[in-house]
Amino acid sequence: MAGTETLQSSLAGELVTPGAAKYESARRLWNGMIDKRPAFIVRCREVADVVAAVNFARDGQFRLAVRGGGHNVAGTASADDGVVVDLSNMRSVSVDPDSKTARAQGGATIGDLDAATQAHGLATSMGVVSRTGVAGLTLNGGIGWLRRKHGMSCDNLISVEMVTADGRVLKADEATNPELLWAVKGGGGNFGVVTTFEYRLHRVDPTVFLFLIFYPFESAGKVLTSFRDYMQDAPDDVSPVAFIGSVPEAEPFPAEAQGKRCVVMGGVHCNDLEEGERLFAPLRTIAEPIIDMSGPMPYVEVQKLFDEDYPEGDRYYWKSLKLPALTGEVIDVLLKHGANAPSPRSTIDVWYHGGAMGRVGPDATAYGDRSAPILIAPEANWDDPADDRANLAWSRGLLADLERFGDGSVYLNFPGFLDESDNLARIAYGANYERLVEIKNSYDPRNLFRSNLNIKPMAG
Repeated sequence: MAGTETLQSSLAGELVTPGAAKYESARRLWNGMIDKRPAFIVRCREVADVVAAVNFARDGQFRLAVRGGGHNVAGTASADDGVVVDLSNMRSVSVDPDSKTARAQGGATIGDLDAATQAHGLATSMGVVSRTGVAGLTLNGGIGWLRRKHGMSCDNLISVEMVTADGRVLKADEATNPELLWAVKGGGGNFGVVTTFEYRLHRVDPTVFLFLIFYPFESAGKVLTSFRDYMQDAPDDVSPVAFIGSVPEAEPFPAEAQGKRCVVMGGVHCNDLEEGERLFAPLRTIAEPIIDMSGPMPYVEVQKLFDEDYPEGDRYYWKSLKLPALTGEVIDVLLKHGANAPSPRSTIDVWYHGGAMGRVGPDATAYGDRSAPILIAPEANWDDPADDRANLAWSRGLLADLERFGDGSVYLNFPGFLDESDNLARIAYGANYERLVEIKNSYDPRNLFRSNLNIKPMAG
């Protein structure tokens, strides 16, 4: 194809096309439900490669997708017959311990960032699976163990370097292109390819207090009610999450409990082990536990704790809904669906927000309104394609039963499939949507970056 040889010759990285030995592995994403066949995969090694790929896709009128860590559950990191800008070889992280900042390339994972920052007793707010890419997580918000103490991932974003639709390399910070910085703090990949993220870091001691306890499903109602009551006046130092799931069929879990449904609570307290143990104590005596795994643990190991629960190539479908309260009626819905998950690996996650992330104003970042304290996130996780229908129906059925309690707002990293609602972006961004459209008009008027929760430009 005209231009392909020119593209290949300009790259420090490599161009992978159908038929090449590396094509099948290069096109594969973490979520096995996503099976797309791009025409070109540009495996970038430097910013100039990204510029070349963007220019090639734009000039050739190809659909463009951007791959960071490749873990986006909705599969936005690929496009049939399109161009994939693959950043997975751009993973370097540098730390300035004096200014407490870190710079991470667009292909870096949470594990890459944590390893570099923890060498200095520092960290920033990230997710809870170390193999997740920092790019997709941050661009769509980012919640994890530090969210109530230090805010969301996007709240800790100081600056970005990015390649825009016209092939320019721009910096965005509070002084230069501040509207662009505002837009990428939750506005997704709508405005360009972010090649470098600069984060604010915080003191997080290398050993933290991990709170992790498994209760039998029969106690789930009492556990979730106690969790709700505890969080009414919980300090910012704790950011717990509860989930209904199944006891793993492995040691150290008691043999008689393995495979049975359960309710789990987890959390992390940084920098004071004794205080962490004291603060989580009320949640460790709600009922007779199956197992209590709480105690000191290296922070980098805490971040890897759930990695093995999400193997590459399995099938994943995650949705979400923000709610104003965890009422008794909501808990009843969670228990009904939690008891009937078609896959033992599926969970219903209950995230409490608030704290530092809740004090950010609705127009301070593109992410928008943070007033809802509860996020319900059904995670359908399974491995057999024959079970697709049952698992999709389970997740959708739970959300349908919960819709009457919320306003339809979602967490942007757990959106289901992006084609399920034409209004999803408008609902998600709320009052910030029109401002995002204006910024889209300025930086991507022809909507080159549309393989995402798309903000459509007026010109498009």
